Amino acid sequence: MENGIVFNIQKFSIHDGPGIRTTVFLKGCPLRCQWCSNPESQLKQIQIVWKQADCIQCQSCVNICPKHAISLSEQRIQIDPRQCIGCMQCLSFCPVHALSNEGERTSVQKIIDICLQDKDFYEESGGGVTISGGEGMSQPAFLETLVIQLQKRQIHTAIETTGYVPQQTFQQLAPLFDLLLFDIKHYDSQKHKEGTSVPNERILRNLQWAVSKGLTILPRIPVIPDFNSTAADALGFVRLLQRLGIQRVQLLPFHQFGENKYELLQRPYLYKQKRVSKITWETEALHIYLWCFSFFLYSSWGFLMNDI
Repeated sequence: MENGIVFNIQKFSIHDGPGIRTTVFLKGCPLRCQWCSNPESQLKQIQIVWKQADCIQCQSCVNICPKHAISLSEQRIQIDPRQCIGCMQCLSFCPVHALSNEGERTSVQKIIDICLQDKDFYEESGGGVTISGGEGMSQPAFLETLVIQLQKRQIHTAIETTGYVPQQTFQQLAPLFDLLLFDIKHYDSQKHKEGTSVPNERILRNLQWAVSKGLTILPRIPVIPDFNSTAADALGFVRLLQRLGIQRVQLLPFHQFGENKYELLQRPYLYKQKRVSKITWETEALHIYLWCFSFFLYSSWGFLMNDI
């Protein structure tokens, strides 16, 4: 069976699709969202992270690295992901365990075995397995094998997708899933590029294709301060979803749970100082949806409206 690079498997998840689920996080993402809560997911390869508080600067890792990807500069260990091959020799030689890895090569069978441990919970709750990331479709061969094996065992499958996937790959993989949790980060392509590093035309083409094929889709909008958080933005999203013929949407509140990960990866976190009242955008959006467009609106902030 295929092997892939996985950076987390989270059991008893209740926010990534219906029921109790196991969420499998795959490495690799074509977007570079400024607010990303899983920055360790972006590169496809295994990454080594350094915990400064534990390091004694013995330089064992510097000396053992076969690709000279590790150096010491200004009392900080620097790890070059362009040179690192993920051999993890440095982890073995660190005497104080100041290094760790994000991602590991994992077989389809290992993931299946883990997921099957909770099959009774899936069946009782209407749950299943959700593929997340990163972008799960960035490892297409591995993903296809995994999903087919899950379906053979009658396990409900969902995927959290950015939609920024080559058309052929998306059209091959998307129909395999029982549910597409489809992120829409901005309705305006230029603004989308400013916040994520990529425009949104490919995303919207894939979304429109999925709608045309009758796939089960739940669009999800992460509400990001100073990016897509005004009432005018809510109106822009509504018009986009209406044009696509989509009748429901989920709002995801902004959070900063991933802030510490940027420090470990030695990367700046651009949303460090951002603060937002989570209820303001929600209230504005609810009014627009309720009075103007008769949408179904689902929200991670606890609002649920049916048969508006």
